[in-house]
Amino acid sequence: MSTYKGVGTVVFDLDGTLVDSALDLVPSLNRTTARYGLSPVSYEQICKVVGHGGRMMIQRAFELNDHPIDDLLLDKLLPCFFADYENNISNNTKFYEGCLDALDVLAADGWKLAVCSNKHEKLVRKLLCSLREEKRFAAITGGDTFNEKKPDPAHLLRTIQLANGHRSSSIMVGDSNSDISAARGAGIPVIAVDFGYTDVPVSDLNPDAIISHFSKLIGAMNAITDARDQQE
Repeated sequence: MSTYKGVGTVVFDLDGTLVDSALDLVPSLNRTTARYGLSPVSYEQICKVVGHGGRMMIQRAFELNDHPIDDLLLDKLLPCFFADYENNISNNTKFYEGCLDALDVLAADGWKLAVCSNKHEKLVRKLLCSLREEKRFAAITGGDTFNEKKPDPAHLLRTIQLANGHRSSSIMVGDSNSDISAARGAGIPVIAVDFGYTDVPVSDLNPDAIISHFSKLIGAMNAITDARDQQE
């Protein structure tokens, strides 16, 4: 694995980018909706809407069961879902193949690593701590850390500031439109993984690069830097 030309800050989305958290989110969803007689939904049926949050996941589970749901019931179920998920946050969740190896290379080269997720910060930290990887990251932010959250670029820029990084030497890595839009708004190059939770193909979102495995991350970063150097 070759190394990136220069160092800076790499900001990662969490769910669907670093970790496959749907492996725990879907079971929590099924336990929550089972009390209303719903049949379990599958990973494949739900994973593409994970990036839209718990409310959308609950709504999709009811739709798949042809069961109506109103805002009142959604508001009632959402805290139950989050409580169940928090209690089972790392039963099955795992880092994607090659992810930790890539993070090791970046850290050894002097890169600052950060996480910028729309998940509640408490849950982000609990998950990373449960996986014993929290200390890798110079900054960890969630959707409730600031007044802004992705796709607002301020969420990304403030995460970089917390990591003592600089916009001009940062790269975003994510899996969805909110990640790509935040990076675009911040003027930061963005690499998309194509194995995440987006319901829109990342190729339609025009990131600077797309990778299908973390073994390709360093090469994608080098290509972005080469292109930037040629423009300067």
